[in-house]
Order: sequence, then structure tokens, then C-alpha cells
Amino acid sequence: MATVRIPTPLRPHAGGQDRVETAGATVGEILANLGTAFPTLRERLFDGEELRRFVNVYLNNEDIRYLDDLATPVAENDEVSIIPAVAGG
Repeated sequence: MATVRIPTPLRPHAGGQDRVETAGATVGEILANLGTAFPTLRERLFDGEELRRFVNVYLNNEDIRYLDDLATPVAENDEVSIIPAVAGG
């Protein structure tokens, strides 16, 4: 299983956990399985079936937008990081 790193603002929606082990062959499957386990987390990550624009996802420190996006393959010991964009002024 891959490890998903949960950022502090999203931890209340993941049972307070900072890391979750989740199965899946692609980043999309990993996030779908995570969303099934934690429905309120899914609401914060996805708008329908699309990843929200302000949610950045990295596989082993590589932005999935520059790989195969949600179709990016995931190996058993990979680490997926969810990084919500922060705006301010």
C-alpha cells in the first residue's frame, strides 16, 4: 500500500491522522479509496469527479500534473502528498 500524507488543515476529515496507508494502482484510485474511507475529505478534494483546482497532489515529490495526472501509476512503497494551495493578501 502507498502512504498518503494528510496536511494539517485536512486531518480533521481523515480521523486526525497525518498519514494513511491506502491501496490503489494509480493516484486516482488511491484518492478514490481515501474518499470512500473519509467522505468529508473527499468533498474537500473533489468537485464531482474532478480534483479541485486548488488541491495539488504529489507522488514522491513530483507534481502529478507533470506526470499522468490521476492516471499516474503508484507503486507499493510510494508516497502521495496532498497539498492544498493557500491564498492570502
